[in-house]
Amino acid sequence: MNSPYQICSRCVLDTTVADIRFDEKGECHYCHIHDALGKEFPLTFDGQKKFLAIINEIKQKGHNKKYDIIVGVSGGRDSTYALLKIVELGLRPLAVHLDNGWNSEIAVTNIKNATNKLGVDLLTHVLDWEEFKDLQLSFLKASVPDAEIPTDVAIHGILHKIAAQEHISYVVFAHSFRTEGVAPLSWTYMDGEYIKSVQKRFGRRKLKTFPNMTALDVFYYRFIKNIRVVPLLAYLKYDQKEVTERLSKELGWNYYGGHHHESYYTHFFQSYYLPKKFNIDKRKVEYSALIRSGQMTRQKALDEIQNHPYPYDEELVRYAIKKLGLTKKEFDDIMAVSNKSFRDYSTYYPFIKALKPLLAVVQKLNFFPKHLYLKFLG
Repeated sequence: MNSPYQICSRCVLDTTVADIRFDEKGECHYCHIHDALGKEFPLTFDGQKKFLAIINEIKQKGHNKKYDIIVGVSGGRDSTYALLKIVELGLRPLAVHLDNGWNSEIAVTNIKNATNKLGVDLLTHVLDWEEFKDLQLSFLKASVPDAEIPTDVAIHGILHKIAAQEHISYVVFAHSFRTEGVAPLSWTYMDGEYIKSVQKRFGRRKLKTFPNMTALDVFYYRFIKNIRVVPLLAYLKYDQKEVTERLSKELGWNYYGGHHHESYYTHFFQSYYLPKKFNIDKRKVEYSALIRSGQMTRQKALDEIQNHPYPYDEELVRYAIKKLGLTKKEFDDIMAVSNKSFRDYSTYYPFIKALKPLLAVVQKLNFFPKHLYLKFLG
């Protein structure tokens, strides 16, 4: 079956990604970003030496404290694996879970099993449901494909907030570019100003308790509280099949049927909302990462995407619409609004673009990560 879109010659990302660019070999710039990340986090002796130095630094900084590090846990494969590895490395983590009201039973059970069997303390932060629901509705009304970023921003915000309160200097976000890939800019952009501008335009409530991450918050946590984000999984060899089997055997972890489907909202959003409204199939990002890391053949990925449309559950769609407080007509009206992007709202992106000449120089001098330059400005 032939695709009407130009497809990367190396992965399966295609021109459904509005900002995608191809080189003379037909490879997309997201493959180049993957290669840049591979150089930044090599699975070599020197790479592991650097990683162990970071672990020793964390242990020294955590001396005489109850916890060395904070780990965000969702019940998903990545965060569960990160928690397991942290314990194996001899660190004393505090596991933090953000409850946004959309947890599946599988996610809750996975978190409980992992923290209990690993002997890790768990702190759960529950968002104000009515406030958060209003924010989610605002992003749906904004008609952007980034409509799930309120949860992502809240996770960053609450982990930093708790780290500051507990005097913990290190935070782990469990993301592996080798299995999850890099989200296309036109599909997923997030910053605190974006949150504020969308809520101001479409929301009915003020964000009084939502843990946003504005530029001021980022500066405060990084330079005043000296909290550092550790990309733990980037330093580790990550074979998705092997990790799944190990988590199941050792921690009683259960798979939930799809990428990040441990959340009912994510399941609804990725399997129904994005494909139906924006023609976005996020499996392309995950499959492309697995292809680049040698865990999936390109042909298998192409066959899966072309012959098996992203399946969705009608009952789940009805559940999500009802939980959001919408009627079917109100939801259909949201789906019918013309598509927009983060560029239609106030964000920090224009400021980032204004810094392009400076960042072009500093990234060549290795003072700014090349993968970030390629994604946002390359």
